[in-house]
Amino acid sequence: MTQTNQQEIADKLGLSRATVSRCFTNHPGINPETRARVFELASKLGYNHMVMRGGKAGAKRSRLTFGVLVCTSEEEYHRLDYESPGRLLIKGISEYCQLSGVGMSVHFIDPAVQTVEDEAYAELFNTAGRHWSGLLLLYPFPSRVVVELALKYPCVSLVEQADARNLDCVDVNHYQGVGMVIDRLHGLGHRRVGFYSKAYAVEAGWALRRFGAYMERMTQIGLRMRSGDMINTHPSRMVGLEESFDLAAQRVREGVTAFVCAADHQAYDLIRALLKRGLRVPEDVSVTGFDGIHVPAGMPRLSTVCIPYRNIGYVASNRLSDLLGKRYGPAQHILLDGQMREGETVCAPKK
Repeated sequence: MTQTNQQEIADKLGLSRATVSRCFTNHPGINPETRARVFELASKLGYNHMVMRGGKAGAKRSRLTFGVLVCTSEEEYHRLDYESPGRLLIKGISEYCQLSGVGMSVHFIDPAVQTVEDEAYAELFNTAGRHWSGLLLLYPFPSRVVVELALKYPCVSLVEQADARNLDCVDVNHYQGVGMVIDRLHGLGHRRVGFYSKAYAVEAGWALRRFGAYMERMTQIGLRMRSGDMINTHPSRMVGLEESFDLAAQRVREGVTAFVCAADHQAYDLIRALLKRGLRVPEDVSVTGFDGIHVPAGMPRLSTVCIPYRNIGYVASNRLSDLLGKRYGPAQHILLDGQMREGETVCAPKK
């Protein structure tokens, strides 16, 4: 099998080989977005600069290197219909690493892998992992994997992981963001507001936290919540995608005037599904999201909360750097506020 090299990466991205080489050596003249694109493709192709150009075995290394583990399938990460949040987070990580002279290597992890004893991790630890100073975790990981990784390396997660209270984390303030969305809907006159999410291969702690924020704010402003209006919010009552769309359409016909979706991609999928079922957004029902990704082609501009992805990536990298100097200090959870973005998917409910 032909080994991937920097020229192949350059050709696929339409860059010069010199630009790709400078990305791997933290050259100050490289745009962080370009550097992030190079690292993403390098990971996809199986190219690792530190392994390929590692020098003599046993050579002493003083340079910090961050391993960036992305727990998702490559197909999901690189899908073309939605902008990947992971890609935006990596831009912030790349920017920090470039300014601080830190190396980084990006690797995709199959969400189905439940332990670091799996051969997929063993191979990673024996190659790129030999050079990692610490890890940045993107997307939810299985709980056991998080515990095992934290025993091997200093770790900072860029999303609050399930059952990992002692893990350092930098994330968005879910409660502040969802609170803004519900206040906006309430101000427009909505009184029956549902919540919509979907099932994931790994439990989505972020979706549960946004649901918790929904329940808290609805209670605070005195709006009634009906269990049937909350779709895919409890692990024991999860349904498939098409069934969830059918349930949402049924609730709209029964009186729901707005749905708060746990994520933008969920909201866009729901809007398409409701339209196929004869329901218009926002004329028949308002729909909001949470993420702030770019609007997919042919879709309306979503009313949503914009997550400061780049800042999260940068702050998480800085926290990992601090953690390397004081590994056994108390864990920190740093939450950054999002911003409300008005769109075309919300209006006052029909009289």
